[in-house]
Amino acid sequence: MKREDALDYHARGRPGKIAVVPTKPLTNQRDLALAYSPGVAEPCLEIHANPEDVYKYTAKGNLVAVVTNGTAVLGLGNIGAAAGKPVMEGKGNLFKTFADIDVFDLEVGSESPDDMIRFCQLLEPTVGGINLEDIRAPDCFYIEETLRKTMKIPVFHDDQHGTAIISGAALLNALEVVGKKIEEVRVVFSGAGAAAISTGEHYVALGVKREHITMCDRVGVIHTERTPEHMDPYKARFAITTTNRTLEEALQGADVFVGLSAAGAMSQAMVRAMGPKPIIFALANPVPEILPAEVHAVRDDAIVATGRSDFPNQVNNVLCFPFIFRGALDVRATEINEEMKMAATRALAALAKEDVPDSVSQLYGLSSVKFGRDYLIPFTFDPRVLLWVAPAVAWAAVASGVAREMIDLEQYRDVLELRLGRARGLMRGIINRAQHDPKRIVFAEGEDLKVLRAAQIMVDEGIAHPILLGRADRIRRTADTHGISLGGIRIEDPGTSPDRERYAQYLFELRQRKGLSLSEAEQRLYKGVYFGCVMVAVGDADGIVGGLGKHYPETIRPALEVIGAHHVTKLAAGLYMLVFERRVVFFGDTTVNIDPTAEQIAQIAISAAGLVANFGQVPKIAMLSFSNFGSVKHPHSAKMAEAVRIVRERRPTLQVDGEMQADLACNDEELAKRYPFSRLTESANVLIFPNLSAGNIAYKLLTELGGATAIGPILVGMANPVHVLEQGADVQDIVNMAAVAVIDAQWRVRTTSGTYIPVGTTGEISVTNGETFTAEQPVRARAERTDAPSRTAR
Repeated sequence: MKREDALDYHARGRPGKIAVVPTKPLTNQRDLALAYSPGVAEPCLEIHANPEDVYKYTAKGNLVAVVTNGTAVLGLGNIGAAAGKPVMEGKGNLFKTFADIDVFDLEVGSESPDDMIRFCQLLEPTVGGINLEDIRAPDCFYIEETLRKTMKIPVFHDDQHGTAIISGAALLNALEVVGKKIEEVRVVFSGAGAAAISTGEHYVALGVKREHITMCDRVGVIHTERTPEHMDPYKARFAITTTNRTLEEALQGADVFVGLSAAGAMSQAMVRAMGPKPIIFALANPVPEILPAEVHAVRDDAIVATGRSDFPNQVNNVLCFPFIFRGALDVRATEINEEMKMAATRALAALAKEDVPDSVSQLYGLSSVKFGRDYLIPFTFDPRVLLWVAPAVAWAAVASGVAREMIDLEQYRDVLELRLGRARGLMRGIINRAQHDPKRIVFAEGEDLKVLRAAQIMVDEGIAHPILLGRADRIRRTADTHGISLGGIRIEDPGTSPDRERYAQYLFELRQRKGLSLSEAEQRLYKGVYFGCVMVAVGDADGIVGGLGKHYPETIRPALEVIGAHHVTKLAAGLYMLVFERRVVFFGDTTVNIDPTAEQIAQIAISAAGLVANFGQVPKIAMLSFSNFGSVKHPHSAKMAEAVRIVRERRPTLQVDGEMQADLACNDEELAKRYPFSRLTESANVLIFPNLSAGNIAYKLLTELGGATAIGPILVGMANPVHVLEQGADVQDIVNMAAVAVIDAQWRVRTTSGTYIPVGTTGEISVTNGETFTAEQPVRARAERTDAPSRTAR
């Protein structure tokens, strides 16, 4: 990295890396009166009457102060408060990016520990927590200890505890890999500053015996015979009785080396002298005590971790401080105690043993990642860290009695998903619902490694009962190679299946008057998508997901031939769910119907409304055009207006209006102002386009240029659940689409003809007790069709 690049990064545009962004509108006189005088007086009075309401009416509960005096900035030493500001701004950026925590960076112009203490104490009414940063030892110990005793908000010195927590997780997993017991290992530290002292204490809490720790500073081994000028109360905790006086002597036969010192502090000779299967944490930055290549050149049995992202096992404090504060803030903890730190360590260690999503491993240029000597702790950019560490910390705060708010862990994880982005939050809800009643979902590309990994996740999380199509020996060989368990996964080989003859006869009878012979039907069943569609059509599976690595028509065509559109809806359509920072909008049709009629557009809207309702949202539909409510007379705009009329006639309770322009559909205030007669009382969340070109172009533009996250395509209107993957779908995309397929299957009613009625349709319905009845109104709830207490499904 060039010096000029770093300087330009900080200087270009608005200088620095952070800004204050309003969270409430301030666009008119009314907003001004509410935000400031006179309206602001009301929350002031409420807080005066009840001080705890400061968390209700202000940003305190999500605000952390990052405080430094610049006496120990990175490896630069005592460069002063102002020179340390870029680091503190960077810290604020990381807090916001990884845990959605707001930050004030505060650089204090005093090297006096007592000044720092008093400054932080005076901040207590303002912030929900304090992150101490880049303060020299031993001042940092005294400052943090005093603040923890005198303040009722979390105070955390990341330089001390961040490295301890993360390297502690790496230590637990490294010992598991090499097969050593924590209470038996000998650990040697190079460095005795804030990070080393705190890490040593944390290792003792994890189970390392204090007498098995040797700590070395610039003078050498810290031992009981040291003179006072080279000792302080914090180093004295690790003074041992020994004849060793140098790092080289201390490392003879040692099991673990922890470097928190300087580049080159460890030699290859020292590595050779360590015990079998040594664990080496060379954590000095930017150049470690010894490079991994130097270690492996002399010891092929060693495990190595560094603080750098270009080597395996990066011990980076960003894996800790955002998430430990997130958990502490969300339960309004009065402190960050040892129990919370321990919970963070164990959560990180446990997460490293889970499968890594493709989307994460690809960020690091890796095809696959597996727990072991080169992967001891999660990657920095793994979004699951928030979902594992913050709940563990929050619950530890509750259990240890320092929390002022209780949490429901499952609900809390949902809240955290939303902080990661609305797409993740919405998909979390869909996955939760799928888990309540998992269905049999068949995967046409069952031999693909991504599908195999996704299937294991589905089984582990109880999302679906996956059926993989492909050659059984190849699927098992791939699973063995990559350590994937096939427990709970059904394998079906289209070439040798005992159901081939039955399926071929079904396909032949279905397509015999469309030019298909019996032998051709048998040949088509060698293709996974045809075989899977027949499985679903005859009731041997509840839904199919396919299309990975294929062009869209290659999957949709067999599905339309074998399963087809439902006899009630008579039309299949493709929707995309577009997720923005502040809203979720469904687009249709984006993949199937090129130039639909008004009748077809109405059915697309009705099917889309059923899907949106299934996802737990109230559908608000806008029929889009270049005209607003007849402002331009043209057949294209008239078509959309006619579609509105048809929808209202068939589904009078749906919120639908148009034709209207897209900007108006997304701005409820402007819509109400200009067209008060509109039936849309809020901005539309379902946008129906006049043709495939408009819908397809719109969703792709917004995905590429508008920052939207697209989930889809989601097929609606099919006789049975069919969903198509995009060509570049990763493992999580496959899991998400499987969950959508499960929801689709859950919210359908099996008819006497063997197909399913989607939500929002009518028809002859067969229920679990064998009784048949007619749904006179649109089917809405799954429970109503399974219990069947009456003869009408509402």
